[in-house]
Amino acid sequence: MKEAIKEKIAAQVETWEYLKKLPKTAHGFVFELLMRENGDMLDIYSYENKAAHRSITAYYHEETREYKLRMRIGLTEFCVIEYIYAELADFQKMLEERCDNLLADMAVFNPDHITSIVHDKKIMQWNYREKLPESFAGFHLFITPDKPVRVINGSYIIFDYSDFVNQSNFIIYYNVFRDEFFGESRVFNIPEVSYDFDSHELSELMNKLEIRLLPHLQKMRTRIDAK
Repeated sequence: MKEAIKEKIAAQVETWEYLKKLPKTAHGFVFELLMRENGDMLDIYSYENKAAHRSITAYYHEETREYKLRMRIGLTEFCVIEYIYAELADFQKMLEERCDNLLADMAVFNPDHITSIVHDKKIMQWNYREKLPESFAGFHLFITPDKPVRVINGSYIIFDYSDFVNQSNFIIYYNVFRDEFFGESRVFNIPEVSYDFDSHELSELMNKLEIRLLPHLQKMRTRIDAK
């Protein structure tokens, strides 16, 4: 990040009254003032629940010249598109209107905020949840189908097996626009798309999981241990 840009944003933040009034804790999340350079971004502050592996970070993005908000759920981190603004005042207005509810939803699952398409797909009632082991090959079940998590581009995390120590996980997503389930692996924080689990119906996905899920996790563990 250019030093002039960093100094300009730092000066704005220094006089930002909203920041000074933020609570130290909210819905189990702890506030931290960052003012930390992160590539072409300046991370301003965060709310984090370390035990739950969840956080949000308000930041300024030099490339687009906008204030933005990142959300992290486990090892999945993304920009929340509703919070992208060129002016700090507009960014603050959105934070004031919606950020507390965002933290509340991250803390406690709210099925009313899940799109009707996911409800109609009966994902949250899927009985395959009972067959998913709580842990396997060093991965632990972090997100479950009865409590899917909305991310970006119309996708929901249906379930997530994570090894946080090694920054590795395996996720099954459902995309509402494509009406499709698909898998993605992350090994040492490097994402890898897997086409072995592509499905359009839960029954089709279940058949593939029965055959491929545990061998896939074991193969990932072998790669991790080989490093």
